[in-house]
Amino acid sequence: MYDMKKIRNYIYGPIRSRRLGNSLGVDMVPHKTCSLDCVYCECGATTVHTIERREYINTDAVINEIDDYLSNATPPDYVTFGGSGEPTLHSGLGRIIRHLKERFPSQKLALLTNSTLLGDRGLREEILPCDLILPSLDAVTDEVFREINAPVAGIDCAGIIDALTALSAEYKGLMWLEVFIAPGINDGDEEIALFKEAITRINPTLVQLNSLDRKGTRETLTPAPIELLEEIARRFSPLPVEIVAKMK
Repeated sequence: MYDMKKIRNYIYGPIRSRRLGNSLGVDMVPHKTCSLDCVYCECGATTVHTIERREYINTDAVINEIDDYLSNATPPDYVTFGGSGEPTLHSGLGRIIRHLKERFPSQKLALLTNSTLLGDRGLREEILPCDLILPSLDAVTDEVFREINAPVAGIDCAGIIDALTALSAEYKGLMWLEVFIAPGINDGDEEIALFKEAITRINPTLVQLNSLDRKGTRETLTPAPIELLEEIARRFSPLPVEIVAKMK
């Protein structure tokens, strides 16, 4: 029996997720270590703004915590790589995925990613064993990208779209592409038309429209009204779209 009161440094939950059911989270980088500084991030402003992949925390320690949980507790619906920063920055991600698939082959793995490092072919190969990948795409023009996501210098929308397209072609699992709608920023007619063009090219399994749930880093940011999300979903047709934003 797993002791839920045990001190855990790298895993959290399981929590009940709207998209993933019963999800055991894995956090593999120090708090708010990320390649973006998004205006909607509920974890706060990015403190380490980087695109460098390295072993930010001990990979064996992460594996040991997950092993201990999965060997002694009811299996979650997903073990989810996410947390308070960008999980693909951790260079041990591929080793963790391979280990879990070998030791717990029936356990489903999910990856939440902001998509910025997917241009790295080696990284894409590392994540292919995941059962579900949930990348994000919040902008298709660089001006909007900078306003919403504040990327590290050198990252642009074209590169992210190319990388997502490459991943989609290589990947055999489910890809749910999340698009965060920020009213007044990325919901203009031109941006929505370009979104549809880019997403059609990427060809994900599903498009998930999301909006502000909890307070982000910009005080003036507001949730998108359901009517706006429904209109965007209609404009994305015939793409497979669902609205996952939590309506108040």
